[in-house]
Amino acid sequence: FGIEDLCTLMLARYSEEQIRNVQAAYALAEEAHRGQTRASGEAYIFHPIAVARIVVELGMDHRSVMAALLHDVIEDTKVERSTLADMFGEDVASLVDGLSKLTHLKTDSRLERQAENFRKMVLAMIDDIRVVIVKLADRLHNMRTLGAMSAEKRRRIARETLDVYAPIANRLGIDQFKNELEDLGFKALYPMRHRVLSAQVAKGRQHRGDIIRRVEIQLHALLEELGIHAEIHSREKHLYSLFNKMRTKQLPFQQVYDMFAMRVVVDSIDDCYRALGVLHGRFRPKPGLFKDYIAIPKQNGYQSLHTVMVSREGITFEAQIRTSEMDQFATAGVAAHWIYKTGDANASQRRARMWMSRLLDMQEVAASSIEFYENAKVDLSPNEILVFSPRGEIFRLPPNATPVDFAYAIHSGVGNRCEMAKIDKQLAPLSTPLSSGQTVEIITRQGVRPSPTWLNFVVTPKARSAIRHYLRTLDTSQAMAFGRRQLERALAQYNTSLDEIDPTVLERLLSEYKAEHLEQLLLDIGLGKQIASVIGARLIASSGETREGNNATVHESSILIEGNEGNVVSMARCCKPIPGDNVHGFLSVGKGVVVHRAGCRNVRRYRHRQSNWVAVHWADQRNENTHFASDILVELRNQPGTLARVTAVLSRLGVNIEDMRFKNSGERYTLISFTFSITDRVHLARIMRRLKLLPCIEKIKREML
Repeated sequence: FGIEDLCTLMLARYSEEQIRNVQAAYALAEEAHRGQTRASGEAYIFHPIAVARIVVELGMDHRSVMAALLHDVIEDTKVERSTLADMFGEDVASLVDGLSKLTHLKTDSRLERQAENFRKMVLAMIDDIRVVIVKLADRLHNMRTLGAMSAEKRRRIARETLDVYAPIANRLGIDQFKNELEDLGFKALYPMRHRVLSAQVAKGRQHRGDIIRRVEIQLHALLEELGIHAEIHSREKHLYSLFNKMRTKQLPFQQVYDMFAMRVVVDSIDDCYRALGVLHGRFRPKPGLFKDYIAIPKQNGYQSLHTVMVSREGITFEAQIRTSEMDQFATAGVAAHWIYKTGDANASQRRARMWMSRLLDMQEVAASSIEFYENAKVDLSPNEILVFSPRGEIFRLPPNATPVDFAYAIHSGVGNRCEMAKIDKQLAPLSTPLSSGQTVEIITRQGVRPSPTWLNFVVTPKARSAIRHYLRTLDTSQAMAFGRRQLERALAQYNTSLDEIDPTVLERLLSEYKAEHLEQLLLDIGLGKQIASVIGARLIASSGETREGNNATVHESSILIEGNEGNVVSMARCCKPIPGDNVHGFLSVGKGVVVHRAGCRNVRRYRHRQSNWVAVHWADQRNENTHFASDILVELRNQPGTLARVTAVLSRLGVNIEDMRFKNSGERYTLISFTFSITDRVHLARIMRRLKLLPCIEKIKREML
């Protein structure tokens, strides 16, 4: 297939001037790649021509075809971007630049190079979605010609294709790219499984095919009787989809129901539902396997009715019923009826732009290109659940998403202030996995902040990135402010303050501790890397002044816990102290001060590390919006409805249950550990007193690990 064949293919769809521009692009590409060969030994120029052919067959504009021919010239030849801009215009030059990998990266890490190139492609794609469509065509031809590569390189490219490029094609709704990329990736990554599965499908193909053709004839006749014009096509399920279903649902080959799919294309949405009625009237539908993607489209804009039925011969098949417009979108996605830079756009394009906007948000808060790359791969997952807001709005989330993921899906501000959640009007822990069809209500409160523990259960990249971003920005400023307060309290023991310290003395101390400026030293104190009392003593000793302290025996400054210290002061997980408890503070490098209850076994275990322990006290005036986690051990009688009565009481008291764990279940009693969100010991005592009044509770006590 050469340039003459490509131009012949273009005659029906492109103008003569556009074809001349494509020929000029080919001439430059052919000259630039002259002498270069692929791993198979053929001249390199045949690869850009093949990519251009795929782009033409998809129906893209002529500039996309030109970019396909030129997509490797900046990266692999001496042609510069400015040359492309002068010859073909800025539009083509930008497309080719977006398709070119970064060649100046100074790193030996393949993952980092891969992540940086992915970030570059995404940023270019956000400006012009044609970049990723041409990139998918490039990857498709590379996968078709993968046989010339080494086994290791084949596996690596196949893995990347299945993880990134096939899901991108799916997200953009380009079904023909997605299916072929998946099957080629499956064949390269699992050649033996591909061979076995292919043989199994082929074994019964003739028998099933004859039955499906009879079903087609019957269905045509039934639809014609009702005056419904329809085109009916049947196809086999592509192998990777078959393999994935068997793997994820642990099904044997014989139990995969939709081995064959029948596509029924009608004129209107009304005809879709009428055709569904005809099918269900003629064939027996499988319960629970009907999906209405017309009423609720997939994330990429895909619309269709799906139903699984059984023929009289016992063959199970899937029927997909859609309009011709839906069928075009399902095949070509954002490339269907290509509309570029106008106010008009199909549903698939609108959803693609929403997805790209979300990618941009993820990119801005990611700490590194690798974090962004990994988050994007999770976001590309095709599986999803549908949950509802109290107002009936639909939110798409990945499997095992939690109320915190839902909160961030609404808005980052809602996620950052999320305190409690109601699932189907019942209070539930923030870590509860959600299921399709549930209604979720998020209760927010000013002063609530994201918790680092949320990172243990959130699954959406948006939630994970937003929490990390918030904690990163918050930790630095809060740790610095906390470090200043600690140092000021240490200096107050000597009746002085930081402002009264001679600047030259401060400079000498900064040099001694290898800190470039005071803020860095304060940050180290706040994070527990330096001890405020030691720094204060060094400043006083270096000043050469004798100051009489408030208490000559005090060697460490007492830290008041006000509840607004953020993550530089944390409550120990082993004993979960709350305001009113007798507490000790332990300086932990990188974590700041970890607060323990006085009776905690870790206090006794690490007490010998005297230099790391600091005096801590609860401030009289604390942040009223701050809540603390407390574990309560409840022994319940094994009676019907006991747990419901307990949770009903807690709901009336407005208590947020963060977690609930069954510790032991005997014949008469069940031991349950609850984690409550409370304000102080008084609040906890009120809850425990109220629970003790329930006759179903045998014992209740505060738990300490």
